[in-house]
Amino acid sequence: MKYRTTNEWNHFEFSEAYVSEIRRTNDSYQLVLDNVMINPENSKNRDIRQMRANELYVTICQAQLVRIVQEGYKVYNADGKLIKQYEDQEIEPERYGEIVTTVNDGESRIYAFNKSGQTYEIIMEAGDERTYVLYITGTGDTEEWNRFLSV
Repeated sequence: MKYRTTNEWNHFEFSEAYVSEIRRTNDSYQLVLDNVMINPENSKNRDIRQMRANELYVTICQAQLVRIVQEGYKVYNADGKLIKQYEDQEIEPERYGEIVTTVNDGESRIYAFNKSGQTYEIIMEAGDERTYVLYITGTGDTEEWNRFLSV
């Protein structure tokens, strides 16, 4: 990869990025993302404007997938009357692989990518039209990509 940053996840804008793949490698999780915005504050962005990258690799080091939540939703009729409400659902650890496979479809879109302490929170809508929140703990992150694209 031509460009590499370390612990600069907050200098990227991940909302509306697409997930090409999430994979487990040795002791890390790697996300391959398209349509990621690179903010001007990024140490590799020599331009004074926001740029874009495809095939951006975000690697979370010493990582462990600790929790997945399927977000709840509400169903309304045509008059706006609530018909049914589904609560958030905690996914069992034995189903983590199934959920990761579901989001590895190239159509899953990230809504938010946050970090609190050593926990990364990735909120995404999968191709099955469900919203999942992945919680991954890690000691740091690296971002790698080959080229800058205009927005």
